[in-house]
Amino acid sequence: MIRDRVDDLYRSEARRVFASLVRLLNDFDLADDAMHEAFAAAIESWQHDGVPANPRAWLISTGKFKAIDSLRRQGRLKEHQTEIVSRLDEVADENAVGAATEIEDDRLRLIFTCCHPEIDSKLQVPLTLREVCGLTTEEIAHAFLTSKATMAQRIVRGKAKIREARIPYVVPSLADLPERLDAVLAAIYLVFNEGYSASQGESLIRVDLTAEAIRLGRLLLDLLPDPEVKGLLALMLLHESRRESRASPDGEIVLLEDQDRSRWNQTMISEGTALVEQALRSRRFGAYTLQAAISAIHAESATAEQTDWNQIVMLYSVLLRIDPSPIVELNRAVAVAMRDGPEAGLEIIDRILSRRELSKYQLAYSARGELLRRAGKTADALAAFQQALELARQEPEKRFLAARIRELNR
Repeated sequence: MIRDRVDDLYRSEARRVFASLVRLLNDFDLADDAMHEAFAAAIESWQHDGVPANPRAWLISTGKFKAIDSLRRQGRLKEHQTEIVSRLDEVADENAVGAATEIEDDRLRLIFTCCHPEIDSKLQVPLTLREVCGLTTEEIAHAFLTSKATMAQRIVRGKAKIREARIPYVVPSLADLPERLDAVLAAIYLVFNEGYSASQGESLIRVDLTAEAIRLGRLLLDLLPDPEVKGLLALMLLHESRRESRASPDGEIVLLEDQDRSRWNQTMISEGTALVEQALRSRRFGAYTLQAAISAIHAESATAEQTDWNQIVMLYSVLLRIDPSPIVELNRAVAVAMRDGPEAGLEIIDRILSRRELSKYQLAYSARGELLRRAGKTADALAAFQQALELARQEPEKRFLAARIRELNR
């Protein structure tokens, strides 16, 4: 059925079509309207003419002409026509001149645009997540532990800056890549995280986002074989290797220690481990490589009991020094608990929560509840799980926490 085919294409191609239209039209809002009109037109046109050989190219071309029609109806065509024509010429010239060093991928171009140094660093990653990856403002606000209204204002400011400063939609030259690398890596990793553990909704995992983040990581590595690019790609591959075992057949959460390790993807583990080793040997690695090294220890442990928690604690301690954050501190606390017992981890978590930095972070309370449960402090564990349940927005997490509460009440 054509509508189902278009729906599938929308899920897999919408943000790529949008990125190409932004490059061609030089206008976020115009590109967004044109993209949606193109998909609507596809439903009607393909019913009669069939699905074209290259659906994405058809959608981009149709979107471009829909935008021109829209401008004509609004009487704004003259003010945009010269700019659109020059954009098309500019893009063709850039592709011809830069064929040896630039990649044909509009989403990567758009990420670099959103991470341009003229844009406030606080706006770069949220803008990328919204415009390049299509995350909702609410999802992005959740990732940054801030309000939806605050995040909406940041995104609007970022788009305005691109328009006012006439920031080009291109992959920068190799000489200019390093100054934008940190923001680009952060954007790709947050895309992966939203797919690996969706911030809300019925599904624990969004495979479309994890796959897209890994694809962009590979493209970036082809462009710039930097140790931290290798570290990020390794981290994503090692996490993704466990995807099939992270949820039960009926969609319930399966904790790492309870996962069937025979279902872990060994091809991804081998590739990820090799990338970690390359990055570590460079001695120029950073936070992503350290996180990947931690994930590699889990991946290489035949059983949960054989996990080298002492090494994981040491790696988290180094990570905390170079990239201090309450979430890294929380993860280290869990590792300490696995090495030294729940009371040792609880002491650290209580110290973090007393600072109020993670007061709205559900995983802090669920981790606390789990350690209290293991320490035999049932009443306190119940209270912690209840706090976590009140903050949870993802349905599998809610069901997991509710099950823990029922178990403790029994």
